[in-house]
Amino acid sequence: MGFKRGVFSCCFCVVFAVFLLNSCFLVIGGDIVHQDNVAPHRPGCNNNFVLVKVPTWVNGNEVTQFVGLGARFGPTLESKEKRANQTRLAFADPPDCCSMPRNKLTGEAILVHRGNCSFTTKAKVAEAAGASAIIIINNQTELFKMVCDPGESDVDIGIPAVMLPQDAGTSLIEFLRNSSTVSVQMYSPKRPTVDVAEVFLWLMSVVTILCASYWSAWSAREAAIEQDKFLKDGSDDYGGKEVTHSGGVLDINTTSALLFVVVASCFLIMLYKLMSFWFIEVLVVLFCIGGVEGLQTCLVTVLSCFRWFEHAQESFLKVPLLGPVSYLTLAISPFCLAFAVMWAVFRHVSFAWIGQDILGMALIITVLQIIRVPNLKVGTVLLTCAFFYDIFWVFVSKWVFHKSVMIEVARGYKSGEEGIPMLLKIPRICDPWGGYSIIGFGDIILPGLLVAFSLRYDWLCKKSLQAGYFLWTMTAYGLGLFATYVALNLMDGHGQPALLYIVPATLGTFLMLAAKRGELKHLWTRGEPYRTCPHIQLQPAE
Repeated sequence: MGFKRGVFSCCFCVVFAVFLLNSCFLVIGGDIVHQDNVAPHRPGCNNNFVLVKVPTWVNGNEVTQFVGLGARFGPTLESKEKRANQTRLAFADPPDCCSMPRNKLTGEAILVHRGNCSFTTKAKVAEAAGASAIIIINNQTELFKMVCDPGESDVDIGIPAVMLPQDAGTSLIEFLRNSSTVSVQMYSPKRPTVDVAEVFLWLMSVVTILCASYWSAWSAREAAIEQDKFLKDGSDDYGGKEVTHSGGVLDINTTSALLFVVVASCFLIMLYKLMSFWFIEVLVVLFCIGGVEGLQTCLVTVLSCFRWFEHAQESFLKVPLLGPVSYLTLAISPFCLAFAVMWAVFRHVSFAWIGQDILGMALIITVLQIIRVPNLKVGTVLLTCAFFYDIFWVFVSKWVFHKSVMIEVARGYKSGEEGIPMLLKIPRICDPWGGYSIIGFGDIILPGLLVAFSLRYDWLCKKSLQAGYFLWTMTAYGLGLFATYVALNLMDGHGQPALLYIVPATLGTFLMLAAKRGELKHLWTRGEPYRTCPHIQLQPAE
């Protein structure tokens, strides 16, 4: 018992931290930071803002590639690399290109600094001087959307214009000063409508909830069978009383569901304000602790189902501070610890996402086994709070903090890292811009609590698949997550709060179905499902 309680306490602490982390659904590609909702579309100034790849050659050798942003004006850029021209680069004199350059241009791409005149003025001057393209260096490390001036009625610019961040411009200037020939190529490859990574991430999320739900339902069924046996033995001391859960399960109550929004918001603000390299390292350590516990719990449960490991699971060794520990757990623990440490050390390599996803899925499954929603009332309060929490910190927080706090935290804002580890992610396979499709743990755990509750209720009340709630709630989750992907692609990859789509789908389906069947009152107010169905006689699993 000491070991179980210690494991539960450790796991719950990590789970609690994970629970408070963001639940934003986000695809990471190139970043466009500044938004423009003012400048109107008009002839000559109606281009879509597109990311631009700018590979660079020095003395005939390709040395690097920068990412820029195309302007609202000028011709559209070529989308195919093989069709884009390689053009020699020249630095403007004067550097701002607000007046006719003193250096003679014969079809070069001209590199200029931002400022002192409008973007369109720079482009017109460069075109008149004989440049084939203009590259404008921003005065910040971010990209800015180049639009036309409000007073310009007709814009006719015949050369493409691209903005590069300040650090990229500094590198190009250094190349020009140290080399005789610098040339660039500019093209804007299109993102695929749907990437294979999104399909796999959808499957991973659904399979994770399926596994967790069946494990939770099986455990609840076994506990109900034990209770039924105990009561049948005629224990008068417990007559008329309910037998509570074992110490390894935690029921959420209405108060904790309401506090979720407050505590999670405070935790998210702390992440946003304190985000740094060392803070990410702390999160990595917490993630590894939870991942080790989750992986160990899942492996022990799976292996104990095989006859060869029964003896190892039923034999215990007393360990100081931990109490009795099974030989199977002792054998598996070093492997789980080594796996988590290896991921933490090599988490920056290209294939590290595999280890992160394995640890993450194991942790989520364990969380959904330990933390449970006891009735529909608690589930409704929790998911409703999470619904508004997600919307506020993805969309509304932009008005307060000038940036989406949830998205910035998910991307590892100011940390120098690729993002927080409490995410499932898969590299975008068919996307020429690369990046990852990611989903926050909260987008799986929170609706997963309701789905797991539905399956426990179905099993313990002996409901068939179609007459129960699990099939429809699980289907609703899959459709809600699918709707998130659709919205994600319609919004050109901008981060979407997945719970905006998942909560109405899952919770709405459950509530409407329960109301239609006349079971809403029982589901809303009663505790564990087997208490709602006292007439059911459970049979032990074979």
